[in-house]
Amino acid sequence: MPRPDARPGRGAPENRTPDRFNLKQREADRDWLDERETQDGGPPPLRTTVTVEHPKTIIAYNRSPDIGFDRSINAYRGCEHGCIYCFARPTHAFHDLSPGLDFESRLFAKPDAAKMLRVELAKPGYVPRPIAMGTNTDPYQPIEAKWRITRSVLELLAETRHPVTITTKSDRVLLDIDLLEKMARQRLIGVALSITSLTPEISRTLEPRAPAARKRLAAVKRLSEAGIPTMVAIAPVVPAVTDHELEAIVEAAAEAGASGAFYLPVRLPYEVAPLFRAWLDEHFPDRASKVMGIIREMRGGKDNDPNWFTRMQGFGPWAELLRTRFDRAARKHGLADKERMRLRTDLFEPPQGPQLRLL
Repeated sequence: MPRPDARPGRGAPENRTPDRFNLKQREADRDWLDERETQDGGPPPLRTTVTVEHPKTIIAYNRSPDIGFDRSINAYRGCEHGCIYCFARPTHAFHDLSPGLDFESRLFAKPDAAKMLRVELAKPGYVPRPIAMGTNTDPYQPIEAKWRITRSVLELLAETRHPVTITTKSDRVLLDIDLLEKMARQRLIGVALSITSLTPEISRTLEPRAPAARKRLAAVKRLSEAGIPTMVAIAPVVPAVTDHELEAIVEAAAEAGASGAFYLPVRLPYEVAPLFRAWLDEHFPDRASKVMGIIREMRGGKDNDPNWFTRMQGFGPWAELLRTRFDRAARKHGLADKERMRLRTDLFEPPQGPQLRLL
């Protein structure tokens, strides 16, 4: 079936509008420049736009019992990496934008993030806990090279000796290795590089604008050699598409010097499920029904399981098989039972305000 919204180099094959917010169906945007760039009657490349956002607060708190952090910072909304499985896609609907192509091309940046964070960290009674970065959208997506918002936040966290964890799919994390080394010496930093596939042909459609797996593994190696605790997140595992690479990724992580590894089965909340099905029809029509059948078997007969704990691991024979395979691979390559680094909170010093401290 032809998809007029599909654009070269993008992940989502359409720009579907979510039904649950009663928004009008969105059509692909075209202007005179698009028409000039169109070749052979195909769709033109989709340009990325960035809008400045001024949120009221910068730290997002959560009370989810199956998540290992209670606060996070997202420097950007939307993500140009274009990973088709991204569970953050539905958040774009709150801006009257599509979780499809809009999510990966209409981005929002928060340039005042560090300034706002300074205010929040200076509040009386603030109790430090590790801040997670990269939990919703990637802190090192391509626009970070220009905006450097993640860098400014890390500079403040290093200044105040506040613990932080980073999850990313990009080797751009090496841009800040100087800060990360300093924080690692004080046990204030932990990094996770997400690697879903070692096969370029799969990665190019699954996460079209994320750096290649070889670059991410090189980043794991360099970070590890610099003394920065670095894990590999095999997240997500897509059954019948990437699950055959599970053992190979664990082996590659160990060879790169990773301090640990973990995996997560693919999740398809809200509008992600229909986008993912459209992606399967476009790129893996020969196995689309098989993939969705396995996912539903791990999710209690549904496309998605929103329940705490099971949403992260799934259940049933297929989920148990993934657990067994990962555990065996991790033991074989020396990554089993490695405790995640416990970051220090006792070193925190609130940022200096306009009035100097007496001591």
